[in-house]
Amino acid sequence: MLGKPKELEGVLLVDKPTGFTSHDVVARLRRKLAMKRIGHAGTLDPMATGLLIMLVGKATRISQYLTNLDKEYAGTIELGKITNSQDADGEVMETRPVPPLTEEQVRAAMQTFLGDQYQTPPMFSAIKVDGVPLYKMARKGEEVEREPRFIRVSSYELTRFAPPQLDFRMRCSKGTYVRTLAHDLGQKLGCGAHLCALRRTATDKFRIEAALPLEELEKLPVVEIEKRLLPVYEVVPSFVA
Repeated sequence: MLGKPKELEGVLLVDKPTGFTSHDVVARLRRKLAMKRIGHAGTLDPMATGLLIMLVGKATRISQYLTNLDKEYAGTIELGKITNSQDADGEVMETRPVPPLTEEQVRAAMQTFLGDQYQTPPMFSAIKVDGVPLYKMARKGEEVEREPRFIRVSSYELTRFAPPQLDFRMRCSKGTYVRTLAHDLGQKLGCGAHLCALRRTATDKFRIEAALPLEELEKLPVVEIEKRLLPVYEVVPSFVA
């Protein structure tokens, strides 16, 4: 009698496409590998692309070690338009003229967001208040008080100056809402802004260059996916099973 097939175990680096939630990627991987014990370490908004660390099998036990790691992003901010979600997926609530800004003014404004601080999460987020996700309240036009969260922004750099668009690179702690920082930068510059593109390029030492696009991953035989799994002892050397 044949025994139960060995369950896969390890960490898989996936390049998430735009339009997918992080849970969508979990569901696709569960179908591909025919197993339920799969999770991820660090949510990405549907609009965002880039590195999603997937935890397969018993590797789900190291989730807390990976979600606490700093993240790196590259993105684009559009000045002059404020949306209700603070990104391009939302409805434009206000349009303002963009003043004749200089690169120096934008760089100086970005520098004011560096360091330790408290950030108020946006209404369009999955955070729950009294058991109800904030985004469900936001869709009804409701707004409730949110508890500020401690975050750290280690770097916030301008990489392309082409008003009304600004490209940037950022390194920040877990739980940071990059779209809120984009919105707040627009407020500081006096013209409003929203995040119109975002890509996670790294989580600590794990970089997007080592990740496989979800579409390519789904075309691979399971045995090839197994070869790409990073062992838990390599990812978190101090972890004790």
